[in-house]
Amino acid sequence: MAEGRIVVAVDIGTSKVVTVIARIDGVVNVLGISEVKSAGIKKGQIVDIEEAVISINSSLEAAERMAGYSVSHIVASIGGSHIESLNSRGVVAVSHPEGEITLSDLDRVIDAARAVSLPSSREIIHVLPRTYFVDGHEGIKDPIGMTGVRLEVDTHIISASSTALRNLEKAFSEVGVDVDGIVFSGYASSLSALSDTEKELGVVLVDLGAGTTDISIYSEGSVGYSSVIPIGARHITNDLAIGLRISLESAEKIKLYLSNPNRGKEKIEYGEEKPKERHPDEIDLSFLNLPEEINKVSQKTLVDGIIRPRLNEIFTFIGLEIKKSGLGGQTPAGVVITGGGALTVGIIDCAKRMLAMPIRIALPQDIKGIIDEVQNPAFSTVIGLCKYASTLDSKGSLPFGFNIPKLPSFRLGKSFSKFISFLRSFLP
Repeated sequence: MAEGRIVVAVDIGTSKVVTVIARIDGVVNVLGISEVKSAGIKKGQIVDIEEAVISINSSLEAAERMAGYSVSHIVASIGGSHIESLNSRGVVAVSHPEGEITLSDLDRVIDAARAVSLPSSREIIHVLPRTYFVDGHEGIKDPIGMTGVRLEVDTHIISASSTALRNLEKAFSEVGVDVDGIVFSGYASSLSALSDTEKELGVVLVDLGAGTTDISIYSEGSVGYSSVIPIGARHITNDLAIGLRISLESAEKIKLYLSNPNRGKEKIEYGEEKPKERHPDEIDLSFLNLPEEINKVSQKTLVDGIIRPRLNEIFTFIGLEIKKSGLGGQTPAGVVITGGGALTVGIIDCAKRMLAMPIRIALPQDIKGIIDEVQNPAFSTVIGLCKYASTLDSKGSLPFGFNIPKLPSFRLGKSFSKFISFLRSFLP
């Protein structure tokens, strides 16, 4: 990590846009954070650039005020069902006369691995090295300095829709900041939520967002499979709204209340010293002040009848993705669930039943500073983006074959862009 460097991460999600400004000093030291409700974003993709720009701008400005830092460069997340992955191998001859492998050899072998056939509508956003081979010897993590004639690499390639990337670029160009890197949100979450031991053993990372569920499967310390399922926690809210015949806002309040581990204490906070006698299956919702005036509901109806079937469906799809990856037998560390939907009531029981694997709910790790807000699974992606940004060199490229898409250079700083907009306002 680049010590003492300030990085800015923007996580663009279906339900919220989160900006974190952090200083990297061994860990992620959070200086400023802002969470703004998303607009113009659906299932991880921008569907209305003007509304998305307003959300991104609001989030950036609030984080700037908190951190006292003016943002000019950011690293952003990208998600959506257009994300696809494949594994590829590259082979080159070692260029040094004495056979010593250098950084340039690593760059060449990564370039050889990324030469895969993709449709013109897709672009590569990551080329992640899995393992290197030197003269047929496998399992090498860092071959620099070794001696050999033939260098090979197995890589994991993640690609995204060109349209989604261009829309993201355009949104940030209108905000007036430079994009140093675009990162698959599932991979970003894995950087902050998984331990090195879990990655080495083999683990399935599930980032349950509002509109999509991102999956990253690790085997022997590196990513072997990535995918996105177009179902998320918002579908649970929709089910509650339909089942109870209430608005989405009320359904979201009920879902959050059911998922709150401290529920039951609110009555004391609201001044009701002795809760009224009621049926053990009934839940009192009167203090939520819902406009539909629902005061009592059956917990069994909500949890077992509405929420659990949707969770079962989500984990059925996750199980199919694990099977599709071919890495199901190589993940003894089990499943790590993070993202805003990770705290949904009954999620661990559903996951254990459907996947028959060890389950853990993960918070972002290695953080300090303003951590009260970010110690929540919903912030795993944005903290992972900070960790990713800290590995970028000054030119915006990553060492050892990590790659970012070739974005046009937006050299107008944010302040300058605002000045130009101010001048334009006087033009007829």
